[in-house]
Amino acid sequence: MRKILLASLFLLASATTFAGGYRVGLQGQRALAMGHTGVAYVNTAEIAFFNPAGLVYLENKLNVSAGGFGVFSSVAWQNESTGQFAKTDSPMGTPFYLYGSYALTEWMSAGLAVYTPYGSTVEWPTDWAGSHLVNNIELSAIFVQPLLSFKINDVMSIGGGPIFVTGNVNFNRNANRTLTDLEGNRSNITVDDSGVTNWGWSLGALFNVSDNFRIGAHYRSEIILESTEGTATFANFPNSPLTPSNGDTSFEASLPLPAELTVGLSYDFDKWVFNFDFTRTFWDVYTDLDIVFGNGRESINPRNYRNSSLYKFGMAYAPSEKFTLRAGYYFDQSPIRSGYFAPETPRNDANGFTAGLSFDISNSFAIDASFLYVRFKEINESYDYVDDGSSFGGTYKSSAFIPGIGVTYKM
Repeated sequence: MRKILLASLFLLASATTFAGGYRVGLQGQRALAMGHTGVAYVNTAEIAFFNPAGLVYLENKLNVSAGGFGVFSSVAWQNESTGQFAKTDSPMGTPFYLYGSYALTEWMSAGLAVYTPYGSTVEWPTDWAGSHLVNNIELSAIFVQPLLSFKINDVMSIGGGPIFVTGNVNFNRNANRTLTDLEGNRSNITVDDSGVTNWGWSLGALFNVSDNFRIGAHYRSEIILESTEGTATFANFPNSPLTPSNGDTSFEASLPLPAELTVGLSYDFDKWVFNFDFTRTFWDVYTDLDIVFGNGRESINPRNYRNSSLYKFGMAYAPSEKFTLRAGYYFDQSPIRSGYFAPETPRNDANGFTAGLSFDISNSFAIDASFLYVRFKEINESYDYVDDGSSFGGTYKSSAFIPGIGVTYKM
């Protein structure tokens, strides 16, 4: 029991939206429909997330964007040597966003961004072959960010603000491959915590190269989530001095939400818009997940993630004053190294295909819709750090279908 693999403690089995570890990229309908681009695209209050420096360039005094998504994800695993097979049966995830901005003066705007960049629900079948690593996890993390945006001159603006994070998690796994109580019930551990909070910040800059061409950059800081008040429940363990006692105990652990740097450009002419974003996520901060339990047990879980890159492309076409059509594509590089591939984050390199549209009901109100299909590269990999010294691996095949709908208001 020295290595109780609670690697999914906080956010490690997030929606299969991006390959990058436990990151979820669903922060706006119009942006997602264009490959989740937006660091240089000034169109709606969605810019509050992608680059708050752009808020000051919005044409209207008041701007609001809100919406949500339905995440339908599937992960299939098979051991080709034994023929064992399992598939997740996860309920629909529902990430959301709410952005608003208000022009205080011609050179300053204030804003607020509320969004869910981490969170999902993943369920594997009961007592599947990897149940000693993960059975199920329910988690969420909400970011709340007040913003200010300043126009330095007609060419350049800056913007940003502090980020408040609050999250919760409920995670269960079996103790190992075989351990049971006298009645044959599998020994398992459940970790539960809520109200885990911390602070971070972001800062962006936007450059108007011409009336039709913009370049943007946005940095979001690393945030460390530390759990000190949660509960770990040990259940169905046999009465033995070699195993933990059944019941509740405390635990302490921390997990980094890595820093991100995004740069990109946006070019528009006539009825067309073209976007390109590049994001570098500094995953190398995530070297391990160490957990200390109040009953004297501990878990040392190496992760050794590497920095990863995300390439995003998007375009929009407005055939009329009422309709705008959008499409996009992204390639997302996984940060997970060979030998560290665990079933709570079965994420490999991914290709994302996006589409969507907007319909202007009036001059002030519009409905936005998007759709994302993510296809992960099929991979045969293992996690070589389990409690009994043997590796767990197999072939993983993952995909996700994600429709979304939202509204845009301006006045």
